[in-house]
Amino acid sequence: MSRFRRGGRAPDPRAGFQDQREKEPTVPQGLIKAARKSGQLNLSGRGLTEVPVSVWRINVDTPEEAHTNVQFDGTDRWWEQTELTKLILASNKLQSLSEELRLLPALVVLDVHDNQLSELPRAIGELVNLQRLNISHNKLKSLPEELAQLQNLKNLLLHHNQLEEVPGSMGQLTALEELDLSNNSLRSVSSCLGALTFLTRLNLSNNKLKTLPPEISRMKSLRQLDCTSNLLEDIPPSLAGMDCLEQLYLRQNKLTFLPELPNCKLLKELHVGNNQISTVGPQHLTHLTSLCILELRDNKLKSLPDEITVLKGLERLDLTNNDLGSLPGALGYLPNLKSLQLEGNPLRGIRRDILSKGTQELLKYLRDRIQVPVSKSEENTSPVVTAMTLPSDSLVNTHAISSLKTLEYSDKQAAAIPDAVFNAVGSCPVTTVNFSKNQLTEVPPRIVELKESVFDVNLGFNKIPTITLNLCMLLRLTHLDMRFKTFPEVLYRIPTMDTILISSNQIGSIDPLQLNKLTKLSTLDLQNNDLLQIPPALGNCESIRALHLEGNPFRNPRAAILAKGTTAVMEYLRSRIPT
Repeated sequence: MSRFRRGGRAPDPRAGFQDQREKEPTVPQGLIKAARKSGQLNLSGRGLTEVPVSVWRINVDTPEEAHTNVQFDGTDRWWEQTELTKLILASNKLQSLSEELRLLPALVVLDVHDNQLSELPRAIGELVNLQRLNISHNKLKSLPEELAQLQNLKNLLLHHNQLEEVPGSMGQLTALEELDLSNNSLRSVSSCLGALTFLTRLNLSNNKLKTLPPEISRMKSLRQLDCTSNLLEDIPPSLAGMDCLEQLYLRQNKLTFLPELPNCKLLKELHVGNNQISTVGPQHLTHLTSLCILELRDNKLKSLPDEITVLKGLERLDLTNNDLGSLPGALGYLPNLKSLQLEGNPLRGIRRDILSKGTQELLKYLRDRIQVPVSKSEENTSPVVTAMTLPSDSLVNTHAISSLKTLEYSDKQAAAIPDAVFNAVGSCPVTTVNFSKNQLTEVPPRIVELKESVFDVNLGFNKIPTITLNLCMLLRLTHLDMRFKTFPEVLYRIPTMDTILISSNQIGSIDPLQLNKLTKLSTLDLQNNDLLQIPPALGNCESIRALHLEGNPFRNPRAAILAKGTTAVMEYLRSRIPT
């Protein structure tokens, strides 16, 4: 039978392989041709299920243009090709890499991230010039021992795989500067990694680590260590020897104490939020003189030490969601602090309107609370004031009276306010009075002398069992801070009242009908009291914009409703009013 069809056209001798050839992945010849010149080939996002053989053999096989361009003066000098140094195969559907990878020994960068690789070829160890290897976002469960042969490797990205262990041989990659093992299933880290003395960034976040090897301290060049979202219960003391460390992330672990880092004097960021830390002492802060960011949110802190003032460079302090009842006044003297986050703390000595004014106003408030103690012999006597008397040496800070319109006599343990304090006011229109932290058993009678000007009175942390109607004579009073066992009746009779902060007392009931008469009341803080029920009629107090009820033993409204905010709580209460 003739091999030629009628018409003289010969059949394709490769016709039997046509279907198979059409299924083979192809790469435009233009890209291959350009890669021979530049030494770089980017095949990312092409839906490849395997790498074409022509890619592996790009510097081995004679290019097709050699058969068409035989002029030695041609513009395309196919024989003057550059070895491939950069190959990007990211975001494809590759399940494996061929052992022919060894045909690209000049590779400096290999990027195969975002594929479906479950293993690496042993030939990976022959890429001796490789400096950057990105295998992240694959399905690797193990690493070949040959990986340790990459003595020039500087960046190794293995995050978002399924690794359960890291071979100790990886400690032989002594040129490594960056190692990312985050988002795997690691339960331990080999002590051999301590040999990576040139490593500057190590990311171990989102694994299942319970401990860190003490040998990690041998990484003397390490500047960034990220152990976020693990199961760490403690930190090896040797970590304190990493004197180049600048950023330390320990968030979302099970730490119960802050690590002591006496030699980490270059540390700029310390993130230890979402742990179970209950104490921060002077020993934890004294040496961190370069710290700019301290993140302690979502812990169990009840106090901060005055030694926090050593953190002169601190710019951001996050204390959100702790158990802080007060703040050290020394905090106000941090010169570079720009952001102080305190939401979710049961602060008792600071009004919410002060907290809402921002960091700088709060720091000023903390500074103003610091006063030089007055001796017992001076409490009820007027000192001799001369031209050389400093404001801090006098019984009353007259400068604060004249310039800040503030009358302060707090934290003196006084049973009564000396007459000299009120006499110092003279004709100055004082707007703020702070008599907190004393031993007062009644509201000072002479406070009515300030009725025309004062609008802020702080009598907190005293022993006043009740208050008299003389407070009703303070015509401009809008803020009153006190501590009670029962809701004071007199508060119902001050129509100008804007804010009532009466949290952390033993109040058992409130009268919503009386509160409804306070038409200017916008903030009512009843947290941490003994309220067994919240009267539905409270929902009719339309002026209230901020209602805080957390920490009381009532069953309704439920916590889920409280979490939705004031508007939801008020709507809930109104819905329960009998019709």
